[in-house]
Amino acid sequence: MRILTALTYYRPHTSGLTIYAERLARALVDRGHEVTILTMRYERTLPREETKDGVRILRAPVLARISKGCFAPAFPLLASRLLRDADVVHLHLPQFDAAAVALLARLHRVPAAITYHCDLQMPAGVVNKLAEAAIHILDNAAGALAQRVVTYTRDYGDSSPYLRRFGRKLDVIPPPVAMPRASDEAAKRFREQHVPPGRHPIIAMAARFAAEKGVEVLLDALPRILEVHPDACVLFAGPWRDVVGEDAYLARLQPRIDRLVQDGRWRFLGVLDMETMAAFYAGIDLLVVPSLNSTESFGLVQIEAMFEGVPVVASDLPGVRYAVRSTGLGGIFPVGDAPRLAAVTCEVLTRFQGRKAPRPDLVDEYDPGRAAERYLTLFRALTQH
Repeated sequence: MRILTALTYYRPHTSGLTIYAERLARALVDRGHEVTILTMRYERTLPREETKDGVRILRAPVLARISKGCFAPAFPLLASRLLRDADVVHLHLPQFDAAAVALLARLHRVPAAITYHCDLQMPAGVVNKLAEAAIHILDNAAGALAQRVVTYTRDYGDSSPYLRRFGRKLDVIPPPVAMPRASDEAAKRFREQHVPPGRHPIIAMAARFAAEKGVEVLLDALPRILEVHPDACVLFAGPWRDVVGEDAYLARLQPRIDRLVQDGRWRFLGVLDMETMAAFYAGIDLLVVPSLNSTESFGLVQIEAMFEGVPVVASDLPGVRYAVRSTGLGGIFPVGDAPRLAAVTCEVLTRFQGRKAPRPDLVDEYDPGRAAERYLTLFRALTQH
C-alpha cells in the first residue's frame, strides 16, 4: 500500500505528534508498505528531500510563520502531485493545510483518514487568535471531507468538541509507543552522570518546555514536596531552549528555575536519544505530567515511563488521565492545582517506594507494530469502498 502522510512538523522536530508519526511510519515500512511524509521545511538547514529508515520525506519551503504555524504555498502543490501515486492519505491534525489536502484527495479519489492529536489553543494575541480561528475552520473542513477520524482514547474522543462533531466516523487506536529496556548498569551510570550526589527521590518531566505543559505548576508544588522530601531533585528531559513560540514562557520561569539549578534541585537534560531516554526512565522515581489544557490529549511519555514500572502523577484532563486510570500506576490531580500536585506526588512516592516493576503487558498493547496493523485495517477498509 502507498501511504501519503501529511503534517506540519516532522522529525527532527521533537513533540509527541512528530514522535507518533515517525514510529507509525517506520512500522508501516517494516511491513512492506510505501510511506511518503509531506511536511514543512521549518529550518533551512533541513534537506528538501531525504529517505530515512525507508521513509521518504519531502519538505515544503516555508515563506512565513505565525507563532508555531507555517505558511507554505508549495505544500498543496506537492500534495496534488504525490496524491497521483497514493492509495490513501493520512492527515495529522491540527494542521493549517489539512483541508486543502483533504479536498485534493477527494478530487483525486484517494480516501483520507485523519489522526486528531489534540485541540488547538494558541498563545494570546490578536494575530495568534485569528490564526487559531482559521485553523479551526480548516480542520473542521478537513474532518468533513475525510472518511475516518482517529483518536488515541475514547476518553478524549468524548470530550473534544472537534471529535464529538465527527463521532459517526471516529475510530480509537492506541498510540505507538516504543522504548528499549535499560540495564541496571545503564540506569546506574545515568544517575551517576545526571543526578547530584545525595539527591533522592528523582522527580522528572519529559516534554517540550511549553506553556501547555504546566511547568509552573510543578515549580509551585516543589516547596511543599521539599518539606516532605528535602533531598528531592527534578530532571527535565526534552527541548527547553529555542522551542518554537515559547521564548516568553521560558523567560518568565527562568529566574525561578535558575535558583533551583544553583541549589542542585533542577537539571535540564535536553533532547535524549532512545537509549539514554530508557536509562532516564529506569533512573527516576516518578514522572509528572502537569499539563494544563486539551492541547495535551494523552502524553506518550506516561506509557514510556510505565514500561519501566515508574509511577506517574498526571493532570485530570481527558486523555491525559487515561494511562493512570487504566493501569493504577500513579495518581491524578486537578488541573493547575499545585497543592494537590504536591500532595499526590508525596502520596505516590510513598505508595510505590522501591516497587518499580516492568509492565510487558503495556509494551504489547502500545507496540508500534500493533498500531500499524490497526491503521492498515482502517486503510484497507477505506480503499475497498
